[in-house]
Amino acid sequence: MVLGKVKSLTLSFDCLNDSNVPVYSSGDTVSGRVSLEVTGEIRVKSLKIHARGHAKVRWTESRNAGSNTAYTQNYTEEVEYFNHKDLLIGHERDDDNSEEGLHIIHSGRHEYAFSFELPQTPLATSFEGRHGSVRYWVKAELHRPWLLPVKLKKEFTVFEHIDINTPSLLSPQAGTKEKTLCCWFCTSGPISLSAKIERKGYTPGESIQIFAEIENCSSRMVVPKAAIYQTQAFYAKGKMKEVKQLVANLRGESLSSGKTETWNGKQLKIPPVSPSILDCSIIRVEYSLMVYVDIPGAMDLFLNLPLVIGTIPLHPFGSRTSSVSSQCSMNMNWFGLTLPERPEAPPSYAEVVTEEQRQSSLAPAATCDDFERALQGPLFAYIQEFRFLPPPLYSEIDPNPDQPSDDTPSCPSR
Repeated sequence: MVLGKVKSLTLSFDCLNDSNVPVYSSGDTVSGRVSLEVTGEIRVKSLKIHARGHAKVRWTESRNAGSNTAYTQNYTEEVEYFNHKDLLIGHERDDDNSEEGLHIIHSGRHEYAFSFELPQTPLATSFEGRHGSVRYWVKAELHRPWLLPVKLKKEFTVFEHIDINTPSLLSPQAGTKEKTLCCWFCTSGPISLSAKIERKGYTPGESIQIFAEIENCSSRMVVPKAAIYQTQAFYAKGKMKEVKQLVANLRGESLSSGKTETWNGKQLKIPPVSPSILDCSIIRVEYSLMVYVDIPGAMDLFLNLPLVIGTIPLHPFGSRTSSVSSQCSMNMNWFGLTLPERPEAPPSYAEVVTEEQRQSSLAPAATCDDFERALQGPLFAYIQEFRFLPPPLYSEIDPNPDQPSDDTPSCPSR
């Protein structure tokens, strides 16, 4: 008997989105199928899948242990989020190559469905970093007697959603700093920097509007700049390894001595980046906006404003609320809350009630005879006539002040 051969083993996911990309979140059901194409008949002991999600970090550091002695210290740590195994066909016995209990698969293409549920607990977003990663995958294994197993592994993406429409992420971020340059016994004037953004939370593709004021009272030429940085932090064995990467930046105009520059919503676009990872115990991904002044020959003056890159974009209502709160915060915190010298007058009553409404209200209502005669009385006519007439114009000055008469005694001065 001539045995057949395995022509292909493929694995596909039933995608939940229109882009045909397998993306899931905690609590979702991951489903798909394993396709097996064979030529001729084959005998199979088992076809099984293994699904796993885990975060892993690893880095090495060189250490000195004395003169001419060095060694390498390895730092590794792993967190497992789930581990699922399922048998599609066959049995689990892997200790023998007996011919008993084998399944015969005929020539052609065969499909085997699989399905499992992700944990309801928060999962870390898929990530590939310098010293660690968060990965989710499904592996299919075909076992046959006296032959090496055929294996195939395919990854899928998990997003732990971050909704930026929360009060903490809609709050404005602001700061102020000042720096005085010194050279020996000479001291120049200060360089001051104030910066503000409308909120803390953004999504990839959005533009951050930067409001800033840079004042250069020093004797040097300076350049205001802004940049978005991603900070990757990896933790293992009580140690931490940090990597900082530039994501996007912009440059302002050079500022000579005695000049001031104002940014009224200068825009810096966020490119496609990984969302913030804030709930993983061994990997943390954070973002910040650095607004700074590049000072030749001296340490830069900079402000760090924290950012959170989320997955659920801003709702229109949240945008308006953020804008209003931002404006209010800017007015109160930056320029001081000032009241107008004179209150604004209310609208004219005639603007509220139209002439048509006023005329229609003058027509008497048709009811019983006694009531109709009462409506035609002089008192009710007076009430109807002035029902929709405007009140006197608003004024801070009383047009009819009380005039004390000769008969009214005045208050004695004390």
